Amino acid sequence: MRFAAVQHDIEWCDRDRNFARLAERIDDAVARGAGFVLLSETFSTGFAVDDSRFAEPEGGPSSSFLVEQAVRHGAWIGGTCPEVPSPSDGDPRPANTFVVVAPDGTTSRYRKIHPFTYGGEDAHVRPGRDFVTVKVGDLRVSLFVCYDLRFADEFWALARDTDVYLVPANWPSSRREHWMALLRARAIENQAWVIGCNRVGEGGGLSYGGDSLIVDPYGEVVARGDDTETTLLADVTAARVTEIRERFRFLQDRR
Repeated sequence: MRFAAVQHDIEWCDRDRNFARLAERIDDAVARGAGFVLLSETFSTGFAVDDSRFAEPEGGPSSSFLVEQAVRHGAWIGGTCPEVPSPSDGDPRPANTFVVVAPDGTTSRYRKIHPFTYGGEDAHVRPGRDFVTVKVGDLRVSLFVCYDLRFADEFWALARDTDVYLVPANWPSSRREHWMALLRARAIENQAWVIGCNRVGEGGGLSYGGDSLIVDPYGEVVARGDDTETTLLADVTAARVTEIRERFRFLQDRR
């Protein structure tokens, strides 16, 4: 399947404007053959965790946008949005929810397990608890979000049943080398595809440098973004995972 990582800027808490801009980018990605289009973390709001406009109900405007786009294009679409789970269990905080939508409009949700304490996300966003792997054609696709990337053991836990890890992010420029190194590390050590989609531009007083990557199961970078809006494309196959894992039988030695 051809995957597209849409590296984009985000207007702070202006959902309608972000939807309009991203609809054009999704149109372009699908026209270029993408069967799965990945957007950034908090694609419709930016990382505005302490803004009263940030949270929305489960099935709110952001996930509805993803459903509309997936059904319209007959393609898989994914990105994260701040949803208050239903039922909320008395906790008014949203979860940073990675919503993946199938071409028929069916949704899967992964709630970010590691809120970013350093950036204050933990005070405003509830943590998730469960891993999620989605079957996309013949690919087993496991979902993570931004800061999760630093916790290698959780990627390891899913490795044997994963062909592709998706990591949408709002990762600041000041730590860009960490971002790129960790994406490649997760691909190398798990012998799986890793697709990291980061935003660009300014938001909340921070600068975001993009550097989105698509990395193959051998750790080779097959597509890379710079610090501008762009769309990365790569043909991702389960066969490449099988080839690397059979040639280099490293996973079987993990204890």
